[in-house]
Amino acid sequence: MSVSRASYAAVLRVPHARRTFAAALLGRLSYGVVPLSVMLSVTRACGSYTVAGGVMALFGGTAVFLSPARAALVDRHGPRRALLAMNAAYLTLLALLALCLCLSRPSALVLAPLAAAAGACCPPLGPTMRAVWGHLAPDRGLLQRAYSLDGVAEELLFVTGPLLVGVLVGLAPPAAGILFGAALMGGGTVAFVTSPVVRAVRPGKGTERRGGGGGLRRLGRPVAAVAAVGLAIGVADLLIVAFTESHGHGGAHAAWLLAAMSAGSAVGGLAHGAVSWRSATGARLPLLTAGLGLTLCAAGLAPGIVTLGVAVAAVGFFVSPTITTGYLLADESAAPEARVRAGAWVNTAVNAGSTAGTAVAGASAGRLPIAVCFAVTGVVVLMTAAAVTLRPFGAGRRVPV
Repeated sequence: MSVSRASYAAVLRVPHARRTFAAALLGRLSYGVVPLSVMLSVTRACGSYTVAGGVMALFGGTAVFLSPARAALVDRHGPRRALLAMNAAYLTLLALLALCLCLSRPSALVLAPLAAAAGACCPPLGPTMRAVWGHLAPDRGLLQRAYSLDGVAEELLFVTGPLLVGVLVGLAPPAAGILFGAALMGGGTVAFVTSPVVRAVRPGKGTERRGGGGGLRRLGRPVAAVAAVGLAIGVADLLIVAFTESHGHGGAHAAWLLAAMSAGSAVGGLAHGAVSWRSATGARLPLLTAGLGLTLCAAGLAPGIVTLGVAVAAVGFFVSPTITTGYLLADESAAPEARVRAGAWVNTAVNAGSTAGTAVAGASAGRLPIAVCFAVTGVVVLMTAAAVTLRPFGAGRRVPV
């Protein structure tokens, strides 16, 4: 491996890259604003954490698990038509949800279907932007840096979004955050689809109907690897909180530890993207996954807050590179007409793994020592790395369509 001469600045110097990327990031900032705003709004309006949790589960569930279906619409009809239609439905439903939450004692029977429908219509700007990077940066080295930059920027959005909500709720009711998030998505989507490079993307050719599947049948191993990353994130987030509480520290220490893991992920993602790898994408994926598993096992040995901070930063160092490599491998495996779906499946796997990890950690943290929970999670990730290594990925070859 060697450090590439092409910098991240070279990615942004590609024609139309800055405008398109900025528009996508503006819309994707809504992902970090709307969920928390919905949670706070429902809690305040209904006075029930149970109702708020149920509404959020429906919103998040349809947003995450229907992402491949929405991506299929983008592949089939093109980003301009599909994203504008989803954007209109999403904004309308969020506006109705905000209106209902401004009423006195809104009914959960009304809020729940509105939230579920809004999540189902959420425009998949992330997977679409990653597919557009393939048009902007056809060179594999440049595309690797573009994906790394995209991944780090998206992670920062999920930190910035809740901070903006925190400022906004000090000035206005939480329902205003829903409308603010809708405005971000509306403006970002319109700016994104009017970019010249996005307008040039043509609808797909119905690869499934012709029997090829667009290469999507070959996504099993990258999806498994990034699902393991999501599992690790979900477990680590909860175990960090449990660790600080067991050592008599407050929430501020947990926040710093979570920030250390995010910082490690950002550093790892940028470092990974700056290297020109001689090894194939499929060969790197199990090695990065194994590195994540080993650092998780090591985190369980940390005796105190400082050492755990170092350990979770090391865990984070492998998070972004593994996810980026999963996206790269999915892009290599999929036909051009199925790139958005391929990225959506990887994105769904990360989110599903994180949800499962949080649930598993919540059930086991009170019954098992925290060190054991870290170790068991690390072993599961290592087993996934071994499964991913079983046979070559055949990176770079596409399924005939």
